[in-house]
This record gives sequence, C-alpha cells and structure tokens, in this order.
Amino acid sequence: MDFEVPAEHRMIRDTVREFCEEEIAPVAQEIEDEHRFPAEVFDSLAELDMMGIPVAEGYGGLGGDQLMYALVTEELGRVSGGIGLSYAAHTSLGAKPIDLFGTDEQKEEWLRPLAEGEGLGAWALTEPGSGSDASDMDTTAEYDADAGEYVLNGTKQFITNANVANSVLVKAVTDPGAGYDGISTFIVDPENDDGFEVTTVWDKMGLNSSPTCEIAFDDVRIPEDRLLGEEGEGWTQTMKTLDGGRISIAALSVGLAQGAYEAAKEYAGEREQFGRPIAKFDAVRDKVVHMHRQTERARLLTHKAAAKYDAGESVTRESALAKLDASEAAREVAEEAVQTLGGYGYTTDFAPQRFYRDAKLMEIGEGTSEIQHVVIGRELGL
Repeated sequence: MDFEVPAEHRMIRDTVREFCEEEIAPVAQEIEDEHRFPAEVFDSLAELDMMGIPVAEGYGGLGGDQLMYALVTEELGRVSGGIGLSYAAHTSLGAKPIDLFGTDEQKEEWLRPLAEGEGLGAWALTEPGSGSDASDMDTTAEYDADAGEYVLNGTKQFITNANVANSVLVKAVTDPGAGYDGISTFIVDPENDDGFEVTTVWDKMGLNSSPTCEIAFDDVRIPEDRLLGEEGEGWTQTMKTLDGGRISIAALSVGLAQGAYEAAKEYAGEREQFGRPIAKFDAVRDKVVHMHRQTERARLLTHKAAAKYDAGESVTRESALAKLDASEAAREVAEEAVQTLGGYGYTTDFAPQRFYRDAKLMEIGEGTSEIQHVVIGRELGL
C-alpha cells in the first residue's frame, strides 16, 4: 500500500495546478457571472495534452490512468467547478465509452478528435420523466433496414456540454419489450445530423460556465455504423461508464472541498478580531481542522477507487462510496468556508459562495446520494 502519488502523476498535477492558478482562477467568477462556456480554456488544456488523459496514445490520448485523470479533475475543481464539470463529462462520459466499446473505425473518427481536444464530448441518458430510474426511457431508435439507418426520436434532459459538443452518446430503446437488454447507444453528430436540436440551456444555482441542456431528436437518422457496441448493450455500457464517472465526480468534489478549505484557512489566518487572528479561537480552528479532515478522507476514498479501477478490479462499491462521501464533504466544507468568512463569504468577491453553489450538484449528478446508498447497500448484500 503506497499513499505517495507517482512522480509522473505529480508532474502532471503540478503542471495543471500552475495553469489553473494563472489562467482559470482570475476568470473563474467572471465566467460564472456571464454564464459563459470558456472555450479558450479547453483549447489551452488541449495544448497541454489534458483532454484525453485516460485514452490510449494510439488514438490521440495521453495514455494515462484513472488516478492521473482524477488528479487533473481535482485541480480544475479547486478553482472552477464549472470547468471541472465540463472536463469530466467530456472525458468520462463523452470519450471513455468510445474508448471502451467502440470499433477501431469509431475510435479513429470520433474518439481521436475528443482526445486531441479538437472537440468536446457529451453523454445523454437522463430524460424529462426519468432521473434516478434512468432505464425508464422514452427515447427510441427504430431500425430502417432499407436505409441501413436508425431513426432516433425523443428528448434528453440535463445534458452537460450538449450545445458545445462535437459528438453526443445517446441512449435509446431499440427493443421495447426487452427491458434493460433493449437499450442501445448511438453516436450522434449535433452539427450534421438533421433533427437534432438543443431546446433549452438551463440557468442553474451554480456551475453556469458549464452548459446544461435539454436536447430533442426528431426523426434523426443515424447510420448503423454509429451504433456503439451491439444492440442491447447500452445499459451494461452505462453501468461500466458510471463506475468510472463517479470517480471523476468524487475527484471534482475533492477539488471543490480543497478550494473552499484553502480559502477558509487563509482568511482565518489573516482576519483579526479581538486583537488576534480568528484562527486562534477554538471555534474557528476546530472548524478549519474538520474541513481539512473531511477533504483528506474524501481524497483517500477517491484515490483508492481510482487505483482499483486501474488495477482492473470491480469498483462499483468503491466508486459509489467515494462519490457519496466526497460530494457530501464538498457541500459541507464549502458551507463552513462561507461561515468562516462571515459576511465576506456571502459576496461574490470571495470564492466560497461559488464552491458552495457548485458543490450541491455533486450530490445529484451521476446518481444522487440516495442512489449511492442503494448501490452500496446492494454491494454489501443488504
């Protein structure tokens, strides 16, 4: 058991940390206020070869592992939850499934641009009427044998990056009577597939530099060579994808917690009341120590899940546990950071309010905290 981050991973982490401090931190509040997706930041991440960390070098990626990817996601979250969220959705949900389940031809055409940072990826599972029960979907894909195409109809909800994506991986029912075995995955080209429409870009409580969209499909014709895997494999792919995706959300949550903790610690050391720094008062000191403890615990669970994923082991329990603990830690640490800064913590001149608003989604996206309890309980045999 080695708790030290490998040297190569530290180098990548430090490079991204420097980039975040210099390029993202100064504009983090501005892009939130403007509700603006910062394409230029992702162009710069592509120049750093960070857009395809867990993708093989043969398809334009860095050839890194899940731990390296988690470290980068954490660093992004430490300064901007919105940028971290779009990055995680692009990598875990938009690119990685093509890497895991795609043909060589699909990887060359659709994965390479994502891994090289020429475009962004998205993943469409949730629908207006199906959230936690994600398998209860109404979106359908009917096969037109004469044309050799699938005809896609339906609506997807809360889809990250949909309005800035080069490709969207869409889950649809191909066999209505087969239950979980009747769901398939399709690669949709938003720019060139007629009938694809972004119908809403949501204003949200936080994370407004990361676009969240409702998308509609009206007789969208998808060539059969854009079926990812085989018909009926969509739900199995989804479960595998979420095992990795939950690790990335845990890592993003750790980043949010770390950023909030650092802001509170710095402020508590500088702010003076009654003739001394407020960090010297037990109530504030204990609060900051607790924030540090929560962040470190969440980080350890996240790194454990990533390490087991990289070892090829099943991580359903570990990824759910890391996501559950880290997401709740992020919200709690961010709330305490706001409290530590007092009135200043409630203003947009200081980062804790942003971390607080951003952190709430971590308990909702990629499986709510309640669903994580269900998953963990099932894994425990309960």
